[in-house]
Amino acid sequence: MSRAVRDKWRRKDWYDIYLPRYFGETKVGETPSEDPSKIMGRVYNTTLAAITGDFSQEYLKMYFQVTGIEENTAQTVFKGHEYLRDYLRSLVRRRSTKVDGFFRIDTIDGYRLKIVVTALTNSRIQTSKEKAIRDIMRDVVEDKAKTLEFGQIVHEMVLGKLASDVYNEARKITALRHVGVRKSELLGMPA
Repeated sequence: MSRAVRDKWRRKDWYDIYLPRYFGETKVGETPSEDPSKIMGRVYNTTLAAITGDFSQEYLKMYFQVTGIEENTAQTVFKGHEYLRDYLRSLVRRRSTKVDGFFRIDTIDGYRLKIVVTALTNSRIQTSKEKAIRDIMRDVVEDKAKTLEFGQIVHEMVLGKLASDVYNEARKITALRHVGVRKSELLGMPA
C-alpha cells in the first residue's frame, strides 16, 4: 500500500505559484500536480503579511486563482480577500454601530467585483446617519470604479486607501473607530 502512494507522489511535478503583475510577480508558494491542466482554476490563499513582509497586516487573507501555466510556473489573478474572523470579532464592540455597505462594481478594464466596506462607530447612531455613511461608501467606491483599473482598485482596497477615503468623508457625520474593506470577490473577468 505505501509503495503505491510513494509512486503516485513521484509522478507529480511541482509548480511555482506567482502573484499577478500588480502585486510584483513574486513567488508565493508551490503546488504539486501530475497534470498541468489540473492546476488551472486552483485558488491559493495567503495573508497580506506574507506578501508585504509587514506582520501588522496578518489579519487580511488574500485569494489568488491560477489562470495560466508556463513550464513550471503558475500565473494567478486576484480572486478576493477578507478579514480573518478573529480580527473582525475583535473590532466589534457593545454600544457601537457596525455599518456594512455591499457594492458590485465594474472597473474601466472590464472586471466585475463585489466589495464589502465596513465602518464601526464609537457609539450607537441613528439609522439616518447609517444611511448617510452607506451613501458616502457608495459614492467613493463608484468614483474609484469609474477612474481606476482592476489592479489599482485591488491595491487601494487591500492597502487601505479606499477605506481612508471613506473614513475622511464619513467622519464628518459621526466619530468612527474603524473603516475598512472587509471583503472583496472577483465576479467576472473580461473575455
